[in-house]
Amino acid sequence: MKNLFNILIVFLISGASIAQEPENPFQDVNKDDLGNVTDAFQESFFEALKQKGIENYDKAITALEKCREIDPNKAVVYFELGRNYRELENYQKAAENLQKSLELQPNNEPVLVYLYETYGLAENYSEAIQILKKLIPLDQDYEEDLANLYFLNQEFDQALSVLDRLDQQRGADSYRNKLRRQIYTRTNNTGAQIENLQKNISENPEEEQNYLNLIYMYSEQGDEEEAFRVAKELLDSHPGSSLAHLALYKFYLNRNEPEQAIESMKIVFESEEIDVESKFKVLNDFLNFVEENPEYEEELVAVSAELNQLENATGLFEKLGDFYLKKSDKEHALQFYEMGVEDDPGNFELAKNTILLQIDFQQYQQAAELSANALEIFPSQPIFYLLRGVAFNNLNNFEQAETVLKEGLDYLIDDRKMEIDFYTELVKAYNGMKNEENASEYLQKAKSLEQEID
Repeated sequence: MKNLFNILIVFLISGASIAQEPENPFQDVNKDDLGNVTDAFQESFFEALKQKGIENYDKAITALEKCREIDPNKAVVYFELGRNYRELENYQKAAENLQKSLELQPNNEPVLVYLYETYGLAENYSEAIQILKKLIPLDQDYEEDLANLYFLNQEFDQALSVLDRLDQQRGADSYRNKLRRQIYTRTNNTGAQIENLQKNISENPEEEQNYLNLIYMYSEQGDEEEAFRVAKELLDSHPGSSLAHLALYKFYLNRNEPEQAIESMKIVFESEEIDVESKFKVLNDFLNFVEENPEYEEELVAVSAELNQLENATGLFEKLGDFYLKKSDKEHALQFYEMGVEDDPGNFELAKNTILLQIDFQQYQQAAELSANALEIFPSQPIFYLLRGVAFNNLNNFEQAETVLKEGLDYLIDDRKMEIDFYTELVKAYNGMKNEENASEYLQKAKSLEQEID
């Protein structure tokens, strides 16, 4: 997917930045690129670029208008006018100038993209669709944006048609499934949708997505029996289908058939066809199931080991760590936290929880190393200075503990409990260095704060 709508509308993220500015097809313009132009044209054009660079868009437009008067047939001038008008949120003027640039240089992809985004910003989805249709022959990846535009323009049948075609060409994915569900919700015409999906299955029984869409529709209607029937039908017609098990495991759980449910879950986790987000949902259901049925915990551990092979599995590992920590199984919790933080060291909570457990298991060297990594990413977070100080104290590196703890105190604001912890660790550091005077000083500070809190 190339562009803004796939990020913005389907998930209804209001106020987000919509799109990055596309590549400028006339970037790094010099005199030779402008062709045979007069000195006056060149002077005004580069004045416009300068004014745009310092966000004086009105002045840039004035300079570009002089260029247009001198030579009305330069595509670059209209493109730059479009860019400046768009910065001023004058989308009508922006579109007019971008269209003129295209007339002079047809099928210029970056200009088409800029115009397409401009119509999107103006919520003129009909025009955006027409521009997008010109982009698709240049790059098929733009086709996924077409479904979003149809959705935004409330052309729901066309949107579904595009989604079905993309599923057939590329296989299903969770993003398109979410868009499809939003369309079903918007149209509120489930009867017609069910009838259409049944027809699609009859005409194209080899297409798995039609079965999955019908399963979803029945599930939304609360008709679990029909949903289960269609899932079994999918498995009968596609015996090797992992997608069928993405639906079946839930039905087996609801029917209290745990062995079948676990077998379906295993197939889901092993499948390369199913995305990580869907596997995360299955894992969450599995965790809830094991919490109520602890006799199946060994099965969970076995499945979890397989998850180690997944790409982008950080969230899965953190979820597993949380699950085991809740059960007071700190050993398994640490195992999965360490897997997760290795993949995603910028996850604040995951890093903190991992270091805390490492200290709990007296893995002080690992805690010192991980807290150092965390401080490279979060240099102003006092908790990592404190944990690093704890690790150094337990490694008898008292001088290093003193240094890191005092540095961390500089970042501590209005957290008296943590301040007491810092003072307590400093007392240990000074006692380790046989510095009784400083140890006594920080001990008194800790006691005074405790009294204030009490």
